[in-house]
Amino acid sequence: MRTLWKQFMEEEEAMGVIEVILIIVVLVGLALIFRTQITSIANSLFSKIRNQVSSF
Repeated sequence: MRTLWKQFMEEEEAMGVIEVILIIVVLVGLALIFRTQITSIANSLFSKIRNQVSSF
């Protein structure tokens, strides 16, 4: 098992996969931290869109 992990870590493609996973983890973490702010911004935008569409 240990040699398999070493082989995985030595491959260049594995580093790209690990980088992508870390980026996803950071983005999910930020989304969870700022969930209320993101929700309020989205609600505000949709409210403005609804108001403008209903005025036509």
